[in-house]
Amino acid sequence: MASAEGKPLGQESSALRPADLELRRIEPADLDEVMRIEKSSFPTPWSTRFFVEELRAPCAQSFVACRNGRIVGYILYWVLPGALDIHNVAVDRDYRRQGVGRSLLNAAIAEAKERGLQRVTLEVRRSNQIAQSLYYKLGFVVQGVRAGYYSDNGEDAFVMALDLGQATV
Repeated sequence: MASAEGKPLGQESSALRPADLELRRIEPADLDEVMRIEKSSFPTPWSTRFFVEELRAPCAQSFVACRNGRIVGYILYWVLPGALDIHNVAVDRDYRRQGVGRSLLNAAIAEAKERGLQRVTLEVRRSNQIAQSLYYKLGFVVQGVRAGYYSDNGEDAFVMALDLGQATV
C-alpha cells in the first residue's frame, strides 16, 4: 500500500527534529496560511468564517507548527470535561510524513495530561489509512463508527480515543 506521496507505507522521509519546529497558539494573522493548508488537505474544507467561530469557542485551543517562520501544520481541539476532542489537524503537503502531525498531536496530548483529562478523542475518515496509522502509533484505538458522518460523500468516520493512562508522548 502506498501513501498519498506514492511512498510505501512505513518508508517515511526523514523526520524534522523537534528543534526544527516552533509550536505556538494560532493567531488571527495565521488564518490565511491555515486556510491554505486546510483547502489543500480536505475535500470539503472548513470556511474561514467557521475557523473564526471555532477559535472563539471558550473551550477551543489550537497550535500551529512553524518551520523557518512558515506555518506547516495546525491542530484545533476542544477541552471538555474529562476529555480533549480533536476537531481538525492538517499538515502542508510538502511537510507530511516528517513528524509535524505527530508533534502537533503530542502537544495536544501533553496539554490534556497537564489538565488532568482522561481521554483524547477524534473522528477520522474510514479511508484515511495514513492518519489512522499515526493515531494507532500514538495509542489511539477505534471506539466506534459514525455512519455517513462526512457530508461530502457520506463516508463513515471511525471514532478513535486515547486513554491517557496509556499514552506515549
